Amino acid sequence: MTDDIREAARKRIKGRRDFWTMLLIFIVISAVLNVIWFMSLGSSGSDYYWPLWPMLGFLIATVLAAISTFGPGSKPITDERIDEEIRRMGGSSGPSA
Repeated sequence: MTDDIREAARKRIKGRRDFWTMLLIFIVISAVLNVIWFMSLGSSGSDYYWPLWPMLGFLIATVLAAISTFGPGSKPITDERIDEEIRRMGGSSGPSA
């Protein structure tokens, strides 16, 4: 049981670390795209803000990762929650002897 808890905790910590890494990468890539767009303003003759599209796609992926990492489905399923669901289904709770 302790090994299961440690493994679940390790996965949650890794998930949070991966999310923050993804967010940092999003910020850096967005900054680079904006610098490229700004530097090309005078030469292209158009001020169309094209970085919006790759940034929007990356933003959607980042929001989905945030929901997966911090959302309601990210919490581990406890024995109490399982017992509550069994009671709701009309069964008896607790382990059988």
